[in-house]
Amino acid sequence: MYSQPELRAKRVFDVVAASVGLCAVAPVLAAVAVAVKSSSPGPILFRQSRVGLGGNDFKLLKFRSMRMSEGGPLVTAANDSRITRVGAFLRRTKLDELPSLLNVLRGDLSLVGPRPEVRRYVDLYPPADRQFLAQFRPGITDPTTIRFRNEEQILERAQDRERTYVAEILPIKLRMYRDYLEHASFANDFVILARTVRAILMPSASPDE
Repeated sequence: MYSQPELRAKRVFDVVAASVGLCAVAPVLAAVAVAVKSSSPGPILFRQSRVGLGGNDFKLLKFRSMRMSEGGPLVTAANDSRITRVGAFLRRTKLDELPSLLNVLRGDLSLVGPRPEVRRYVDLYPPADRQFLAQFRPGITDPTTIRFRNEEQILERAQDRERTYVAEILPIKLRMYRDYLEHASFANDFVILARTVRAILMPSASPDE
């Protein structure tokens, strides 16, 4: 697990990298904002409560990729009719997650850490896993992000998306979260960031390569 000096260095790196990243992609943020606004009625940003450090809720920020609607499943498949044409591109390229860099600056997220879940699914975690994960700041990417980068395509084939997510995908994610955190290091985070960039730029590559 992280040493205290590593945790401090990790937080400093997160703030510096997120600040530089937001400045570097400012033109992209503006272009995506215009595209989202013109794609369908509704806000530019999507805000959803997720569980973070200490088991506290925070508002995760993303570019809105779906039409505004009441209800619907919390997990999304690739064929979800709520996804706009612009949104499909944003989700495929992960551009929808750029606003999450603001969550990093706020201290809600780290660049690398277990992906934050909605309270509904966190309440289903075994108590030991829920208590363990609450000790750590969640992140924008981690090993499960790479392994399940095609999660929406997996759920597209499921008859019951939520059951498949809860019964099949979530247990694997929990095991991977614990394995990542038990062997976490600042150096390993750089490897995960590099693998994430590669997975986005080379989506056809095997996650195990």
